[in-house]
Amino acid sequence: MDSRFSVWGGRGLLAFTVLLLAACAGYSGSNLQPGVATLADVVASMGEPAMSWKDADGSEQLAYPRGPAGTQTFMAFVGPDGKLQRVDKVLNTAHFARVQGGMTKDQVLRILGPSGSQWTQFYARSNQLAWSWLFCNSWNQQEFFDVMFDASTGIVHSTGQHPNLGGRDGSQPPCGQ
Repeated sequence: MDSRFSVWGGRGLLAFTVLLLAACAGYSGSNLQPGVATLADVVASMGEPAMSWKDADGSEQLAYPRGPAGTQTFMAFVGPDGKLQRVDKVLNTAHFARVQGGMTKDQVLRILGPSGSQWTQFYARSNQLAWSWLFCNSWNQQEFFDVMFDASTGIVHSTGQHPNLGGRDGSQPPCGQ
């Protein structure tokens, strides 16, 4: 084998790996330093948010769902000083437990971000609207977290979880697939 080829091949692989790692860092905001990064840095790294909210004190919350078939949503919190406070991964049992009966759609969106449009369902007979989020459970399997709303009022009726059976032969796919 030509030694020049293996040197350049190795450098090409190294460059590809560095670019891939940089892209992944921006994907989750892990490359952003709280207290240092600005709102502009967050948007430059993570892209335009799917949703954002501005609070009365000037702080902002930005939602970054990584879908449509992704199993992660990140919330970036920027303080009134324009500096990043933190980036939270929100599709987990701790955040799901915060969603309670009686909450509004807006309150749920502030906790979990938007659900995938392909996982929004209206049930006419019961007048309920279901929103679902795909996530990785503690066994590294894909599941859905569901929130049922009264379609007339937009108030949470109930929540639940069910496995994603969209894998081969109707099985539950592992995360990372």
